[in-house]
Amino acid sequence: MSKAPPKKNDAVDLLDADHIAVKKLFQEFNKLAEAKAAVPDRQALADRICRELSVHAQIEEEIFYPAMRAAVHEDLLLDEATVEHATAKDLIAQIESMRADEACFDAKVIVLGEYIDHHVKEEREQLFEKARKSKVDLAALKEQLTARKEELMAQMETAA
Repeated sequence: MSKAPPKKNDAVDLLDADHIAVKKLFQEFNKLAEAKAAVPDRQALADRICRELSVHAQIEEEIFYPAMRAAVHEDLLLDEATVEHATAKDLIAQIESMRADEACFDAKVIVLGEYIDHHVKEEREQLFEKARKSKVDLAALKEQLTARKEELMAQMETAA
């Protein structure tokens, strides 16, 4: 994964903290898969990864990307990010519809992790840098992202 942006306690930091947290979850999953760990352990971790990524993608799409579209005018970059999200969501849906003892379950989670690594690298190296150079109030945006993230996580916990 690429180098993290400098810390400023803003929207970029919030989103990047999510990136770091989910990277650790993928690393943990990879270890469980290699060790052929118990099905319930792999299932629970994959479920958590999917939940975290789904919420992260939603707050980016609802709040962060529209703010960046208005501020940095990088339509192609944001279109690519949106397409990457759609592809990740498709893989997430496949994983969520499976049991951890099914063929290709571990492979799908591992490939999702690799795909997310690529997406994070592009966000860090391109989008986050542009966000920091923009006139967007990233501290205020962080508050919006945090509130929406908490709301979505609560909804998912209730649904689970």
